[in-house]
Amino acid sequence: MKENKRVLLKLSGEALAGDKRFGFDEETVTKVAKQVKVLVDKGTEVGIVIGGGNFWRGRSSENIDRTKADSIGMLATVMNCLYVSEIFRSVGMMTQILTPFECGNMTKLFSKDRANKYFSKNMVVFFAGGTGHPYFSTDMSMVLRAIEIDADCILAAKAVDGVYDSDPNKNPDAKKYDKLSIEEIVDGKLGVIDLAASVLCMENKMPMKIFGLNEENSIINAVSDTEFTGTIIE
Repeated sequence: MKENKRVLLKLSGEALAGDKRFGFDEETVTKVAKQVKVLVDKGTEVGIVIGGGNFWRGRSSENIDRTKADSIGMLATVMNCLYVSEIFRSVGMMTQILTPFECGNMTKLFSKDRANKYFSKNMVVFFAGGTGHPYFSTDMSMVLRAIEIDADCILAAKAVDGVYDSDPNKNPDAKKYDKLSIEEIVDGKLGVIDLAASVLCMENKMPMKIFGLNEENSIINAVSDTEFTGTIIE
């Protein structure tokens, strides 16, 4: 795998809620921020996409129009990025939030040129608001933004420490994969990320590392090929 000079880090909203399972757990977010600061201080450019599951999962309601439900989810990701961005600033990083739609003076409109300008200023760039369209998950926005900004790799921090052949929470004998091809993910419909995002990854040869957020120094180790213990997808 090539050197990770620019990475796209995907964080789940639920992971940021910690044991609360809703909202934010500041201790958890601060630990994430301190790890990212280590990477930034070493010269790695970091873009971040955050899910909205700690506030809203649109498909969990049968009484709301899907497009409106997805709009609520997009705004949940904006709230998450606003909060996490401020925690990042509190530990000494510069940040900026980009969205695919206007959010008053809270964010800037996304463009590749604007993202590159902020990266050149040593800023962590948050990509909030998903793709700006319904029917696309934050998995899709993760892959889309990674491709658009020419990231070297996607770092996907999850509750589970890699990809298994079955649910390790239900099957104690589940086998963990050290390495998989994106074709195996797509053909096997393994559900690591949603199928449309997997296909986009495959078509654009975007590598990905899946790892557990709660592992010690997991984000720092994800950039290192020698210390990484999750699953590599190429």
